[in-house]
Amino acid sequence: MGSMSYRTQRLLIIIGFLAVPLALLCIFTYYPAIRMVYLSFTDYNGYSANAEWIGLDNYKTIFTNPDFFGVFLNQIPYVIVGVIQNFVALMFAIILNSKLRGRNFFRVMLFLPFIMNAVAVSFMFQYVYDTTQGSLNLLLGFLGLESLQQSWLGNVNIVNYSLASIGFWRFMGYNMVIYLAALQSLPSDMYEAAKIDGAGRFRTIWSLTLPNMTKIIQLNMFLTLSGALSVFEYPFVLTKGGPVGASETFLLKTLETAFQFNNFGLASAMSIVLLIFVIILLVIQNAVIEGRDKNK
Repeated sequence: MGSMSYRTQRLLIIIGFLAVPLALLCIFTYYPAIRMVYLSFTDYNGYSANAEWIGLDNYKTIFTNPDFFGVFLNQIPYVIVGVIQNFVALMFAIILNSKLRGRNFFRVMLFLPFIMNAVAVSFMFQYVYDTTQGSLNLLLGFLGLESLQQSWLGNVNIVNYSLASIGFWRFMGYNMVIYLAALQSLPSDMYEAAKIDGAGRFRTIWSLTLPNMTKIIQLNMFLTLSGALSVFEYPFVLTKGGPVGASETFLLKTLETAFQFNNFGLASAMSIVLLIFVIILLVIQNAVIEGRDKNK
């Protein structure tokens, strides 16, 4: 080592420290991803030594067969509820960022659902949505709203909204904490100047708070919408995709295709399509927000 230059020694140390994490990254991330792309063009069944190359047939099946591509319609309620969730989270963040008595208690209570396991939350809501003894129907009965009582997970028209509401309850507090941290990072002198200029509460929020939180809102919305496209736990635990496939999601369909029907080639193609949709969503969202910033 003594005969080596400082630059060479520095390079060897860097390579030594990076070798193991890079090797793990290649073995457990890049290679499986490349392998999945390759399998998406084959009819691989998961256990055969060889897989026949079939080109774009798997992708044609996804986009032409409503049993596959049509399940994306089941995820529209998750997108709608996700957007509402972010709006409510931002509202709570603004309220709890003020000098409200007991605000720390409310922050903790709203954040607590996020630390719960998704499967445990799903089983908990199984008792909430139970048709006969579920707490939601019992509450409606207590309030004299018997006409609204129904099978929340058995009605094809509302089952996805019922499942999406679980995500609303679980993730709203998490989004609120992110927005709250962003609010607390904004300079206080900006608000003092607005107050001196006579700006009201709502004017301050609209003209100062929201424009300065654009990047955080963009991040949270992307995470929410990409999560809506890849939702899995709630329909898997509570409905298994039922009734009559009304709550089947694209990710649930992907796993069913791979492990129940042993069509790993088609399942790989479905995973690639889902990834492409997430990328398209990110590009559209960035274009809309950047276009809004340029028009200011």
